[in-house]
Formats: sequence, structure tokens, C-alpha cells
Amino acid sequence: MSASFEIEPLPPFDLELTTWTLRRRPDNAFDRWDGATYRRVFVADDGKPFEAAVTQLGEADAPRLRVTLTGRTLTSTTKATALTALERLLGIQIDLQTFYGMSRKDKLLKPLANQFRGMKPPRLLTPFEALVNAIACQQLTLTVGIRLLNRLTETYGKALETKDGVVHAFPRPQDIANADVEELRSMSFSYQKARYLTNISRLIVNGELNLDEIAQLDDAKAVARLSELKGVGRWTAEYVLLRGLGRTHIFPADDVGARNNLQKWLSLPGKMTYDNTRDALKNWDGFGGLIYFHLLLKSLKEKEVIGG
Repeated sequence: MSASFEIEPLPPFDLELTTWTLRRRPDNAFDRWDGATYRRVFVADDGKPFEAAVTQLGEADAPRLRVTLTGRTLTSTTKATALTALERLLGIQIDLQTFYGMSRKDKLLKPLANQFRGMKPPRLLTPFEALVNAIACQQLTLTVGIRLLNRLTETYGKALETKDGVVHAFPRPQDIANADVEELRSMSFSYQKARYLTNISRLIVNGELNLDEIAQLDDAKAVARLSELKGVGRWTAEYVLLRGLGRTHIFPADDVGARNNLQKWLSLPGKMTYDNTRDALKNWDGFGGLIYFHLLLKSLKEKEVIGG
């Protein structure tokens, strides 16, 4: 079965730039991009997987998105599920006019904002997904972390047969709660990471952890509450605030790759630390996460991962 509808994002919007900010690396197998279409598998309220394929029809200043849903069964709520998910993942209704207004008056920020105009800050599907992403990537290169996430998704995520073959939805807490630690270790997760993932999943499934409640807390309290979880430190918590809760003023200053991107952009001498990274961002207070995302795209562009 299939069904289609259109979305009009707040302009400016660029699907390719937004998708790459979400994907981070070409290895990402659950946020798929073929150069024209973004595809991802979701799980409907009835537990059945379906795929959404998104293409951009209009230019950045008059954007329209065509969304095509496919699955064995599509119910009356499938469109609503897809729309809610895509609004999060692609930042479709986020208004960046204040950011663009500031960038026009800033000689450093203006070229960066102009180069990647239309990127909307993505937000991972759930805070749980953000936690899993962060834990998988701890103390590893981003490429290796993404590959671990691919294995996790292919093993535990709901499967859907498509024209491209079998693809999977990112696993939910109930998909991982009873995962075998040794099986996770066979995927190259460390013993500690395997325990962190299964423990957090069980806490959610058992009703002992409500990430939506944490989302209502201010930054300091949210970081403190998340840090009570085994396997969650300051970097992981700030990562969840940015990528899971959509707090685009947060720049995870313990992120070594992000620090390096910032240091290169600002031509800063010496060794970057958490504190001097935050000091370097003071001129753009309130926009740290947006700079984080723009610098990620800049890095991808320099590596020729993205064109334009």
C-alpha cells in the first residue's frame, strides 16, 4: 500500500543539508539518502513498520516536500505518525529568522550561515534514540559509532521489505530491553555499553524512567538527571539535550570533533577544553547548537561528503 501528501516547511529549507546534518556520515543505514530522497522506516501505533520517502519539490525559499508512505498496512493514523516524526527529524517548522538576522551582522558567522542556508536543526526521533546514539559513539570515531548503530538497528529494529530490500526501523526500548549482552558484544559493543543500553531500555519499559519528564526540566536539572543513569556523563547528557530535546542553544563542549571544528573555524591556538570552548562561543550565546550543526556540515563539505 502507498499514500502521498505534501508538507510546506518554514523557509528557507534545504532537504539535502538537513538530511546530512541528521545522517552525519555516509555509513548511516537507517537515515537513508540517495542524493534526492530521504527515506526512513517508522513503527506505527499498531506496531507495524512503514517507510516514509521525502523529496523536495520547491526551492529553499518556497519549499514543498512530497512524502510517500509505503507499508503492508497504512491506517488512518499513519500519516499523523509520519508527519510528527518528520517534523522532528527534519526541523520542518523551526523558524531560524533570528539566527539569520544575527548572522547578517556578523563577519565570522555570515559566510557559514550563507553557505548552508536552509539547513534546519534535526532532532532525533526520541530522546531514547539520542541516548542510544550517544552511548554507541562514546570514545569512538563517529564513523565507527554509526556502524555500531547500523548493526543494532539491523538486529533489533522492526523489518520492512521494500524495493531496496529489507530495511529496519531504529529500535525502540522494548526492542532492546531483553537483548542478550553477549549478542551485543558480538556486534562490537563493549560489555559496559551493552549493559548501559539494556539497563536504560528496561527502566523505560518498566516505567521507572520517563524521558519526557526530563524534557520538561531546565538544562542544568536535565543534565543532572540524565547523569544519574549508568553510562551517561556530561557529554552524553548535553548531546541528548541538543539532538534529542532540540535545545539548539547547547554546544556539547566535551565533543572532541566539534571542538576541533570550532578551533579550525575560529583559528584558535592551543588546546581546546570544555571551558575555553564555551568561552569561544560567548559571542553567539543562545545559538551554540546551530553553530555545532553548521560546523558539522562545513566538515562534511571539506571532506567532499556533500557537494554544492
